[in-house]
Amino acid sequence: MPEIGDAAPAEAKLKARPERADLFFEEEDLQYEEEILRNPFSVKCWFRYIEFKQSSSQAVLNLLYERALKELPGSYKLWYHYLKARRAQVKRRCVTDPAYEDVNNCHERALVFMHKMPRLWLDYCQFLMEQGRITRTRRTFDRALRALPITQHSRIWPLYLRFVRSHPLPETAVRVYRRFLKLSPESAEEYIEYLRSIDRLDEAAQRLATVVNDERFVSKEGKSNYQLWHELCDLISQNPDKVQSLNVGAIIRGGLTRFTDQLGKLWCSLADYYIRSGHFEKARDVYEEAIQTVMTVRDFTQVFDSYAQFEESMIAAKMETTSELGREEEDDVDLELRLARFEQLISRRPLLLNSVLLRQNPHHVHEWHKRVALHQGRPREVINTYTEAVQTVDPFKATGKPHTLWVAFAKFYEDNGQLDDARTILEKATKVNFKQVEDLASVWCEYGEMELRHDNYDQALRLLRKATALPARRAEYFDGSEPVQNRVYKSLKVWSMLADLEESLGTFQSTKAVYERILDLRIATPQIVINYAMFLEEHSYFEESFKAYERGISLFKWPNVSDIWSTYLTKFIARYGGRKLERARDLFEQALDGCPPKYAKTLYLLYARLEEEWGLARHAMAVYERATRAVEPSQQHEMFNIYIKRAAEIYGVTHTRSIYQKAIEVLSDEHAREMCLRFADMECKLGEIDRARAIYSFCSQICDPRTTGTFWQTWKDFEIRHGNEDTIREMLRIRRSVQATYNTQVNFMASQMLKVYSNATGTVSDLAPGQSGMDDMKLLEHRAEQLAAEAERDQPSKGKILFVRSDASRTELAELAQRANPEEIEIGEEEDEEEEEGLQPNEVPLEQQSVPATVFGSLRDD
Repeated sequence: MPEIGDAAPAEAKLKARPERADLFFEEEDLQYEEEILRNPFSVKCWFRYIEFKQSSSQAVLNLLYERALKELPGSYKLWYHYLKARRAQVKRRCVTDPAYEDVNNCHERALVFMHKMPRLWLDYCQFLMEQGRITRTRRTFDRALRALPITQHSRIWPLYLRFVRSHPLPETAVRVYRRFLKLSPESAEEYIEYLRSIDRLDEAAQRLATVVNDERFVSKEGKSNYQLWHELCDLISQNPDKVQSLNVGAIIRGGLTRFTDQLGKLWCSLADYYIRSGHFEKARDVYEEAIQTVMTVRDFTQVFDSYAQFEESMIAAKMETTSELGREEEDDVDLELRLARFEQLISRRPLLLNSVLLRQNPHHVHEWHKRVALHQGRPREVINTYTEAVQTVDPFKATGKPHTLWVAFAKFYEDNGQLDDARTILEKATKVNFKQVEDLASVWCEYGEMELRHDNYDQALRLLRKATALPARRAEYFDGSEPVQNRVYKSLKVWSMLADLEESLGTFQSTKAVYERILDLRIATPQIVINYAMFLEEHSYFEESFKAYERGISLFKWPNVSDIWSTYLTKFIARYGGRKLERARDLFEQALDGCPPKYAKTLYLLYARLEEEWGLARHAMAVYERATRAVEPSQQHEMFNIYIKRAAEIYGVTHTRSIYQKAIEVLSDEHAREMCLRFADMECKLGEIDRARAIYSFCSQICDPRTTGTFWQTWKDFEIRHGNEDTIREMLRIRRSVQATYNTQVNFMASQMLKVYSNATGTVSDLAPGQSGMDDMKLLEHRAEQLAAEAERDQPSKGKILFVRSDASRTELAELAQRANPEEIEIGEEEDEEEEEGLQPNEVPLEQQSVPATVFGSLRDD
C-alpha cells in the first residue's frame, strides 16, 4: 500500500492513463480516484465516490456506475442502485423516448449477471408494465420464472397476475392462470372470480365443481364447503345457457344428499335452473318433489314461497302475452288452468305443512288429528287418514296418546250411523299392544260408553265384565314385560265404570261383588271406599258399610285415610249417637293414634262434640286439652279460643283461668299478648283488679313499647280507671325498664339504630359523622355503653326512693292523681310544700307518714 509521500507519482500515473476525451476530473475527485486505484474491488470505495458525485450530471454519475460495474460486475448492490437511478432519470419522460430503451438495455445487461435476483426481475417487469409493452413484458415474466428457482416464484406471480388482469386479454390471462394453478392450486377461488368477471362461466363452473369435490381444499377466504357448493348451485342455475359442460341436475341432487340441513335452497336452485332454461313443467315437477320430501318447516317455507312466486310469475306472463297479442279461446283456457293450479296450491298449503311435520315424526298423534281436521267434509280422505294413522303410529314411540286415534276413528263411524264398523274398530283397538295400561283401559271405557249412548246397556255391562275378567296369565300393573291385555284387569278406571254401571243397572249382590273385588285387588282409592260404604248405607246395610270403612282404613295410611276417618266417624255418630258411646270413643282413639297434627283438629272437634252431646263434660274438656297439644302451632291459638269458649259455657268463666295461663305459656308472643289482654279484661270484669294488674305486669315483659303501643295504652287506661298515682308510677317504671331491656339486646339495638340514625344511604358509618374511619362494631359497642349507662341511671338511688321520669309530664301526673278513684283508701296526710334542698327538678320526694290507728282495727292490740 503506497505511503502518503507517494501522492505525486500516483497523480502522474493518473494523468498518464488514456481516458475518454469528454472525461473531466475536478480537483476534489483526486482523492477518490486514488482510493479506487488502490482498492478497485472495494464496493465501499465506489459508493463513497458515487455519493460524493450525486450532485453531478447524469452522464458523469452513469459513467461512474459503469466504471464501478466494470470492475465489480457481480455486485448486486451496485446494479440495484444503478438501475434505480437510471429508472428515476427517465421517470418523467414520454415512454417513446429512446432513453427508455437505453434503460431497458441496461436491465438486460444486469440480468446477465444478476439473473437469480428476483428483486431485479420485479423492478424490470414493473418498468416494462409502465411502458405498456405487453408482449415484451409477458416474455420477461416468463424469462424470470425460468431463471428463478421455484421457491422464489411466489414473488413473481402476484405481479404477473396483476399484469394480465390489467389488460383485456382474456385468453392470455386464462393461460397464465392455468400455469399459476399448477404451482398454487389453493388459489383456485381467485381464478374462478376472474373467470366470472370475463364471463367465462362454463370453465368457472368446472373449476368450482373441482374445488367442491376436493375434500382437502381449504379456502383462503374462509369459506366452508357448503358455501362453495351454494356458489356453484347459484352459478349453474342462474346461467343455464352459458354452462354446458356440467350435468346440473346431478350436481344439485348430489348436494341434496350431502347437505341435508339446506335442502330448501338447493331445491330452489334446481327449480330455478329449469325455469331459466325454459323447462317450466320440469321446474314444477321439481317443486312438487321438493314439497313432498323436505323434512323441516324452514325448508318447506322456502320451497313453497318460491313455488307460489313461480306460479304467480307464470300467470302474470301469460296475462301480459295475451293482452299484447290479443285474446283467443285457447289462451283463456290456459289462463284459467294456471289460475286453478295456483289456487289449488294455496289451498294445499296446510295439508302439505302437516305432511312435513309428520315426516319429521310419523308417531305424533296430535298432528294426525290435525290432518283429519284438514280433511273435514271429505269422508273418504278422513277414513284413509285414520287408517294410515293407526297403521303408522307405534304405541311405544308415540308422542301423545295413541288410543285417541282408535277412539276418534270409531267415533267417526258412529257419527255417520255405521255402528257395526265402529264396533269393529274398537274391537281391533282392544287387541293393540299399547305402551300404557291406561290407554287400553280408555279404549274399553269408550267402547262401553258408545254402547250406552245407543241404549245397549246389557252389551256395555258384558264388555266391561269382559275387560275386568282375570286373564290366563296374571301380571302386575306396572310390569312392562307383559302385554297390557294381561294387566288391564287391575285398571281402576275400568273397575270404576263397571261399579257405576252395576249400581245403575245391576243388582245389589253384583254391585257388592264388584266393590269387594276392587278391595281384594288392592286398587281402591279412598273415594272408592267411601262410595262402597255409601252404597251399602243406602241399602240399609249399616254394619256392612262400617266394615267397608274398616277395610279402607286398613288399606291406607295417613294422610290418605283422613277422608275415610272423617266420613266414618260422622256416619257412626249420626247412626248410633250415644247408644254405643264406648265404641265411638274407641274409634276416635284409634283414629287419633298416629294422626298427623295437620289433620288432628277436625277429629278432636268431632270427638269433643260427641262428649258434649252424649258423654261427660270433663271428658270433653280433656279432649280439648289434648287438642291444644296435638294440633299444629299455627292452629293452637284457634284451638285455645274454642277451648276457652266451651269451658266458659259449661263451667263458667272462672274455670278458664287455668286455660288462659296454659295458653300464655304455650302460644307465641303475639298470640300470648292477645290472651293476656283477654285474661286481664275478664279478671277486670270479675272485679279482680289486682289479678288483672299482675297479668298486665307479666305481659309487659314481652311487649316492646315501640312496637306494641296498643298494650301499653290499654294498661294505661286500666290504671286510670282502677289505679292510683303509685300504680301509674309503677306502670311507667316497668315500661321504661322493659324498653331499656330491649335496647340492651345487641341485635335489636343494631336494627333500631340503623332505622333511627341512618340517612338515605342507610349505612352504619353514618352513625358517627366525621368518624368515617371508626369500625362499625365499635360504634355499636359505644352505643351499648350509652344505653347501659342510661339503664343504670334508671335504678333507684340508695339514699332516697326516686322514680324514673316517664314520658308523662308532671302536669299529667298531677291530673291523673287528682282523678277520683272509688276504690282508693282515704288516708289523712298533711301536705308539706317545702321542697328538700338538693333535689333534682325531675325527682319526686317521698316522705314516711304515720298510719292512722283505724286502719289496724283489732290488730292494734297484737
